Amino acid sequence: MNPNLKAALDPRSIAVIGASENPNKIGGRPLLYLSRFGFKGEVYPINPKRSEVQGLRTVPRLADLAHAPDLVIIAVPGEAAVAALEECGEAGVKIAVMMTSGFGESDPENGKQQERAMAERARARGMRIVGPNSQGLANFGTGAIASFSSMFLEVEPKDGPIGIVSQSGAMSVVPYGLLRGRGIGVRHSHATGNDADVTVCELAAAVAEDPALKLLLLYLESIPDPHHLAEAAAVARDRNLPIIALKAGRTAAGQAAAKSHTGALANEDRVVDAFLEQHGIWRAQDTADLVEAAELYLKGWRPAGRRLVAISNSGATCVMAADAASTAGMSVPRLADETQARLRAILPGFASAVNPVDITAALLTNSALFSQILPVIAEDPAADAFLVGIPVAGAAYDVEAFARDTAAFAAVTGKPIVVVAPQALVAGPFKREGLPVFEGEAGAVRALHQFVAHRELMARAAKRMPSPRGGGEVRGAGPSGTRLLNEADSLAFLAEAGIPVVPHRLCRTEEEAVAALGTVDSPVAVKGCSADVSHKSELGLVHLGLRAEAEIRTAFAACRESLERHGSGFDGVIVARMAKGRREMLIGAHRDPFFGPVVVVGDGGRYVEALPDIRLLLPPFGEEEVREAIGRLRIAPVLAGVRGEPAFDLGTLCRAAVALGRLMSETGSAVETVDVNPFLIGTEPGDSMALDAVVVT
Repeated sequence: MNPNLKAALDPRSIAVIGASENPNKIGGRPLLYLSRFGFKGEVYPINPKRSEVQGLRTVPRLADLAHAPDLVIIAVPGEAAVAALEECGEAGVKIAVMMTSGFGESDPENGKQQERAMAERARARGMRIVGPNSQGLANFGTGAIASFSSMFLEVEPKDGPIGIVSQSGAMSVVPYGLLRGRGIGVRHSHATGNDADVTVCELAAAVAEDPALKLLLLYLESIPDPHHLAEAAAVARDRNLPIIALKAGRTAAGQAAAKSHTGALANEDRVVDAFLEQHGIWRAQDTADLVEAAELYLKGWRPAGRRLVAISNSGATCVMAADAASTAGMSVPRLADETQARLRAILPGFASAVNPVDITAALLTNSALFSQILPVIAEDPAADAFLVGIPVAGAAYDVEAFARDTAAFAAVTGKPIVVVAPQALVAGPFKREGLPVFEGEAGAVRALHQFVAHRELMARAAKRMPSPRGGGEVRGAGPSGTRLLNEADSLAFLAEAGIPVVPHRLCRTEEEAVAALGTVDSPVAVKGCSADVSHKSELGLVHLGLRAEAEIRTAFAACRESLERHGSGFDGVIVARMAKGRREMLIGAHRDPFFGPVVVVGDGGRYVEALPDIRLLLPPFGEEEVREAIGRLRIAPVLAGVRGEPAFDLGTLCRAAVALGRLMSETGSAVETVDVNPFLIGTEPGDSMALDAVVVT
């Protein structure tokens, strides 16, 4: 770990510039926390106007200390904060936590420029900055609470196996409060603020190295340094540490709000999805989603699949659990005949031995039912995960026994299990046994599905990206000067990269076009060719199904006249064979300014903008990943064959997407964007080829 970041997470000494006697002020609260929560290192209050604050002797200036502290909290406003930062650099401080606001979040131009200048000066002196506009850092494993959040006064801290790293101050402590409310301890709660120097992603990579963590939660408003997030994911993969990220700013309105909050730069949301998926990071949709499944990650369970078995004393719970499973993407499989026979031998005749298992009110008279049926169900080959629902219980129900039996069952099987118990008197015993308890079926199944699906995602990421760290920075967009290739040059470019293209000829004269009719199988397509035009249909530059010489001459003249009328250059026409595929798909690529090369695959044709059905992939990836992406398209069932139609051949399309990803990733590649639409596919490999392409270099 970088020594500066180690000092941020586990400092040996801390100074507070702007130290206050009042524990409710920004400069006073960290002193209170350091004392209350057991920080063992030296604490130095800096205040030129007082000799003592909160029982600690002060010094007027940082330079008056005999030794430079590892970490300094800057809790003074405006220009005084900038001067304090200079003083820290001169003294040899390793990390400065700058709580002062009023920089890039309020003045995106001048404020951001000032932040860059501060970061450059700090780095030149071997110092790093967290902030500005940071609520601070909190490590409850060491008591190093360099934060002014009021949450730690309201909700008693407890060290635990979860870390939270956030750009936002509020979102570093709101998940903390929710987790503590469920009795779960939290070790790290860090807010990086404006990310002028140390970013949320860089700090996440450092936090991920903590061997005590079992789950890492992130709140991100932008990802300007994806290489650091990739490093955090690599560290996590080495440790089998799950990362859940709530990336805000999905919409234009959200991105505008993020810019005014922490000065965050916007990322293209679909690319963020692809990046997180590639690295095995689960993306939460909101704050509740960020923490809902947390308990499941702490149990050490290793799910084998998505097949759910539900058991309840309520038929309604069974029905709602089945609905929730189908909605979430889990199956409710049929239990084996042998399992059902063994269950019928235990259950009364009016109970149900199928999945979901409805044990009815028999639980009232036989408290041992759980201990009797759970081992039987555990042996069924279709049982990957379990839901136990007890919506109502009271006098004469031995809930303590139900909870003990369920906990013992979970310990023996090692399989994920969730409990639905809306009544507090029922939920309590299950919680005391350490089982994840939810108020409703939908929330329980949603959390279970997330846990299982996230583990699957992590396994795919580990298989896809076996190399650990040190991948270097992600290459973003290149120089701004670009050149659009005409269609003929674009198709030639693709063919050279190994992507099959439609047989065609570029004809610069009318006679060449007529001659091409004899060399290209008819009927043919004639398309106007110009480096000034990327979309041809709107200009009437596409003429299909031509067979006769007169048709070729008419199409040639029409293309030339249309391009000249619109002031575009005329490079000739393309005469191409009318291909015989059955479905128009698309592949494409562009260079994202933050994440580098991005490849798109999806449904093609002229309505792709109006009815987008696409998936994004970030190189490197192979054919298997492309097939998985195509399998998540809305049109995937059609591609697999419906109503007696044969399935489409996807191999050529997958290989073309891989080739495109490889092309975009090559060192020194001048390609900025590629648009292949349509890429025709059929039932045989020879049917698949690029019919049209636009390449920008």
